[in-house]
Amino acid sequence: MKFVEVLATILAVLLAIALTLLLVGLPVGASMQTLLLGGWQNKFALSRTLVNATPLLLAGLGVIVAWRAGMFSIGGEGQFILGGVAGATVFHLWPGAPVLFILTGTMIGGALWAVLAGWLQIRRGVQLVISTILLNFIALQLLEYVSAGPLKDAKGGVPMSARLPETTMLLRWDRQMDLHAGVLIAAFVAILLSLFLYRTPEGFRLRFVGQNPVAAGVNGLKVTSVQLRAMALSGLLCGLAGGIEYTGMSGQIGGSFSQNWGFLAIPVALIGGLHPLGVVLSALCFGALIAGTDQLSRTGGAQSSMVAIIQGVAMLLVISIAELLRRRQMREAA
Repeated sequence: MKFVEVLATILAVLLAIALTLLLVGLPVGASMQTLLLGGWQNKFALSRTLVNATPLLLAGLGVIVAWRAGMFSIGGEGQFILGGVAGATVFHLWPGAPVLFILTGTMIGGALWAVLAGWLQIRRGVQLVISTILLNFIALQLLEYVSAGPLKDAKGGVPMSARLPETTMLLRWDRQMDLHAGVLIAAFVAILLSLFLYRTPEGFRLRFVGQNPVAAGVNGLKVTSVQLRAMALSGLLCGLAGGIEYTGMSGQIGGSFSQNWGFLAIPVALIGGLHPLGVVLSALCFGALIAGTDQLSRTGGAQSSMVAIIQGVAMLLVISIAELLRRRQMREAA
């Protein structure tokens, strides 16, 4: 989008949020100030923004890879969860495992879950959208089962896995904040993915297959192989998002392990233009919005249901504007 379009989108979103606050009976001025500053006003707010943006960024990168290959996966949530389950399984089997091994397990878990969906479409003709949605529900049930069964902490009564020791968690520079080394990992992965997609032959093949699979096949590319590899990389990134959340924030898994990061990653990726660097900015904006609305809830200005409404209105409006601009560009190109 051009600068004027971006500015118009921001103003439209702010206006929509202001109208939403007015409709639900909240003071518009004070609430808007909390929303806008809640993610940036001090080091604690900035920490919350970056921590919120991290799983959105990694899962959003996973969405990019799959969609760029023409595999319209909706399964980031399930792959995120499987990443956490796989990481907790590694720790359960090897309590002294270094964090690198745990993160490797999370990536493998997410990749296998994504490849399963890709294989179902390519080899069995099951629509990817349908299979990934259903696999999300299976992942949720699997999370409930393992956290209350095989991986349940023997010392606790709550259905949760055993907590990771501090020595196994990702590095935190300030114990007063949630900021952890996973933020840097996510930023580094975004740079690597950008280089992969736009500076390597495999990245070109992936994008070529997504833009025109027929032409790619005519030119000798094995379309299904490229798409399966794309699904594996997509699941790996979403699984890593779950692993970062597990080793950086929660330290254990349970029924509430995922906060819908995999689902939220889809609008993050779309608003970021399905480009890794665009998704960095999009994830930061979403992270700040979540931090701001959480701050509004904590200060007593809004109930949790109102927070969800405000977030939803902002996301829907941005996606709608982006789609209108895309259609206009297509008409102009025609």
